[in-house]
Amino acid sequence: MSLLGNIIWILFGGIFTAIYWFFVGCLFCLTIVGIPLGRQAFKMASLTLAPFGKTIEYGGGAPSLIANIIWVVVAGIPMAFAYLVAGAVNCITIIGIPFGLQSFKMAKLSLLPFGARVN
Repeated sequence: MSLLGNIIWILFGGIFTAIYWFFVGCLFCLTIVGIPLGRQAFKMASLTLAPFGKTIEYGGGAPSLIANIIWVVVAGIPMAFAYLVAGAVNCITIIGIPFGLQSFKMAKLSLLPFGARVN
């Protein structure tokens, strides 16, 4: 199921979103200050390319907590809201529920990316 879900995901827009995240990560990495943000964008790109079968582990301690608080205020809320809306739209049909669940997974990562590890 993971392979089929990832193929359908990629064909219906996952590739474009992953390329976008990769491009944003490259732009952030142009400056030394932006490298931590670029790493988070690369993390989102890897999850967005093929989300089925991947899990997210959270950890990281106090530095990640502080970075996540700043991230939530600056960018996390709008990104998480967009993924939540996409997930809700996908969950309207029975066939779309697995894709909606993956969007919810990405919403959580886009809200709190620091200290998270995509496996």
